[in-house]
Amino acid sequence: MGIRSKTRHFPSVGRTRVVSEPGALELIGEEPILFRVDDRPYVVVMRTPGEEEAHAVGFALGEGIIASHGDLQRIGYDPVAEANIVDLWLQPERHSRIHDRLERRFFVSQTSCGICGKELLEDLQQNLVPAEHDFEIGLDAVFDCINTLTESQQHYQTTRGSHAALIFDAALEPIAFSEDVGRHNALDKSIGKALLDRTLVTARVAVLSSRISYELVQKAARARIPVMVSASRPTSLAVEMALGLDMTLAFPASGDELVVVCGERRVVG
Repeated sequence: MGIRSKTRHFPSVGRTRVVSEPGALELIGEEPILFRVDDRPYVVVMRTPGEEEAHAVGFALGEGIIASHGDLQRIGYDPVAEANIVDLWLQPERHSRIHDRLERRFFVSQTSCGICGKELLEDLQQNLVPAEHDFEIGLDAVFDCINTLTESQQHYQTTRGSHAALIFDAALEPIAFSEDVGRHNALDKSIGKALLDRTLVTARVAVLSSRISYELVQKAARARIPVMVSASRPTSLAVEMALGLDMTLAFPASGDELVVVCGERRVVG
């Protein structure tokens, strides 16, 4: 195996398939959900129904609303009465610490991402710290993790319309997996699951079915995950942020080739 960059070219497809009855296709679900923090609306995102509490908690961590499980007082969710609303109540000390952030205007995200509606990009960089340095992963193990993600995807096999995120611990055992119509949601849900299970402290690798964007680096950084592997190239801003945080970003080029964009010392072998 080698670690190098390689450009891939895909032939164009000239065939057209017409489906006269869309109901015959299995499509990924998409609905809005409102997250409220201490009884006040915070954000609406479009997502695939399911794992609502984990989604809310993972989103809150990525936004810097919480920094740990202990910042949460309780979670309110009623799948029958209010299926599209999740309430998060913070510990009083945490609320007072982020009071200014909670006072900002309510915004609506229409692309299932964490940056939509924000006025200042710098807001995303608050309270982020460099990744830990001692974790390493073998080159073969990276591809094993990618294969595990692919094998875990069920919605994609039937709908071709979902993204997925799978988190591994230091022993490269899977600790949280989620699929969603939104790539940001998939990572939020996975991080939220691990946080609620109190296994997030063991997280070391996040494998994504999508490209790595600035917002996804932010979410992984808040979760203290040092290695991110994506299906395609990261954005330039994602790399800039990852370099500043000493994180590792990588993606497969073709066959057994892996491109390590930054933090290459963590990929060995």
